[in-house]
Amino acid sequence: MKNLKFVMSILTIAVFSVNAMAQDMNNKDKPAMNDEKVMHSAVCVLIPAQGNKVTGIVKFTEVSGGVKIVADLKGLTKGKHGFHIHVLGDCTAPDFSSAGDHFNPKSMSHGSPMDAMRHEGDMGNIEADESGNAHLEYVDKTMSFKDDASIIGRSVVVHQNEDDLKTQPSGNAGPRIACGVIGIAK
Repeated sequence: MKNLKFVMSILTIAVFSVNAMAQDMNNKDKPAMNDEKVMHSAVCVLIPAQGNKVTGIVKFTEVSGGVKIVADLKGLTKGKHGFHIHVLGDCTAPDFSSAGDHFNPKSMSHGSPMDAMRHEGDMGNIEADESGNAHLEYVDKTMSFKDDASIIGRSVVVHQNEDDLKTQPSGNAGPRIACGVIGIAK
């Protein structure tokens, strides 16, 4: 199981890297566009930690006013679960500790995704229904695809417990139960 997760993570990264290189090669003869007009998209495929069944897809799309996040997960226990972007795109450790801490390039305090002072990676909680399915959709005004604040190549982590949105530095959300690397999408 551990080796399968490692291989799946490496394959996911390789596919996204090849796709990105192919897009760059296809666009090399096209005139440069104003960055304001270029829209970006990214995707993250979540895999479960050992002993869990959580899977899902998180899509990120640059829109006017921020980044639209659409997440669909299954295999969760009923209730709220901490949901964050972590600094490293590495889901190889069995407990996903290899993903590092919350993505926080401006060294802010942990908080809610609607707080002005928060980690860029703070997405709050995702809430599962009786069947273990969860859907989340909102526009995040802090996230970016640009420069050092880019979410590309980082990871999305789902936690076992609810993020209390105040305990420093991570919301006291408990063990990591799913992880995936954010890659460029069409």
